Amino acid sequence: MARYTGPKTKIARKFGEAIFGDDKSFEKRNYPPGQHGNNRRRGKKSEYAIQLMEKQKAKYTYGILERQFRNMFKKATASRGIPGEVLLQLCEARLDNVVYRMGIAPSRGAARQFVSHRHITVNGKLVNIPSYQLKPGDVVGVREKSKSLQAIQDSLANSSSVYEWITWNNETKEGTFVSVPERIQIPENINEQFIVELYSK
Repeated sequence: MARYTGPKTKIARKFGEAIFGDDKSFEKRNYPPGQHGNNRRRGKKSEYAIQLMEKQKAKYTYGILERQFRNMFKKATASRGIPGEVLLQLCEARLDNVVYRMGIAPSRGAARQFVSHRHITVNGKLVNIPSYQLKPGDVVGVREKSKSLQAIQDSLANSSSVYEWITWNNETKEGTFVSVPERIQIPENINEQFIVELYSK
């Protein structure tokens, strides 16, 4: 599936936050892109513009294109629970996101590559679909032949994040997707209600 491969710092500046992770370029210029980005007077955004921006932020954060994101929203509205929260939970349960959360990859983009290049297993079987939806109890691991990859070793060595809904065993290079995270356990700065309002029009 195609994905956004353009300049990430420019997108981060558009939203006013480093949505792709640590970004030194963003830290130096954390104002909107464009010739007059630092000085431009911006009028009050319309309700639609705010809702659209929030949806775009979520899509860029998780690396999901429109068609797939809309399908995830349909799935969220058809399930029990609050649609906005369920939508974020579906994003968090994606294999590429969990590989990133476990520290196997330094970014979601790198996690997608690791999955696509067949470095990741789920319950002992190779899975090369980044959008694969994990279920509570699923065990995510690094393929035996890939455990010596420097990129994976470096990422794990630099990882310090801990999440209540996943576990990680650095000896076996395996982790468990223990449970679907509650909204309060998802650290992303996304107002999912704006996305619900946008798609509900």
